[in-house]
Amino acid sequence: MRRRSIIIGAAVIVVLTGASLFYLFYPGGSGGQVLATVNGEKITVEHFNQEIAKVKEPNRGIIKENPAKFLEGMIIRRLVLQEAKKQGLLPAKEKKGPEGSVSSEEAVIKEYLEKRLSSAPAVSRQEVETFYEIYEDRMEGRPLEQVAPMIEQIIRQGKQQRQLEQFIGELRKSASVEINQDRLQKIAAKPPDSNTEEDFSKAFKSGKPVLVDFGSNSCIPCRQMRPILHEIRKEHSGKAEVLVIDVYKYQNLAREHKIRMIPTLIFFDLNGKEVHRHQGFMSKKAILEQLKKMGVS
Repeated sequence: MRRRSIIIGAAVIVVLTGASLFYLFYPGGSGGQVLATVNGEKITVEHFNQEIAKVKEPNRGIIKENPAKFLEGMIIRRLVLQEAKKQGLLPAKEKKGPEGSVSSEEAVIKEYLEKRLSSAPAVSRQEVETFYEIYEDRMEGRPLEQVAPMIEQIIRQGKQQRQLEQFIGELRKSASVEINQDRLQKIAAKPPDSNTEEDFSKAFKSGKPVLVDFGSNSCIPCRQMRPILHEIRKEHSGKAEVLVIDVYKYQNLAREHKIRMIPTLIFFDLNGKEVHRHQGFMSKKAILEQLKKMGVS
């Protein structure tokens, strides 16, 4: 029973951290300008903004630029709470968890979803053997019988995740949801500026070393580097060109420079030759050290 509880809990966590349900645990509210109604219950702009304020940067900035996704999470959360209440599950004042305080609504949602997944899906021997055949190269030489219990658990969690996603989809489809699209559009923030292909061409004609960050606005480490690159651009004005290129807007540049992951920072010398490439987040100290090697101080 304890093992089943752990599996169910893990499946719930996996689903809740997925992109479609990422904001399931963010509450809405009533009063003020109505942003959406969910089966008659209101989600207001005021409470919407209060919940966004709880999110840390750079995630907060990304959410502000695409508030529809955050709102959809709040809608789904409200629908699940409504279903939980139909089953007699009501929020308590507060519930303590191993990591500290958990909101009463969170506790109700978890309890309700765990009950929805209380019947563990069956996993056949054939499914286990097929999984093993596909991923045998990742089993580090361990025989099927040794890893079969682990494989069975992985398959079961996947099935539970799909069950939950199907339930959420059906719940959303049958709900009466109205969204004020004009109001939603007004609260959307403008994405940070990035450089253009024209800026890219001009930089290589400047006769100065060039640092290019290939990334995107939806990439968290990319967003974490934006203020760093802004500082470096300001501090080294006239000595080096510092650019930010959105790989989704300028896919031709990304292909031309063989970008495989974002962010990727490429350092070019004053002749336009690539001298260094770094994948992933790069600290200001590391960037300055590389620029110094290129004669930029």
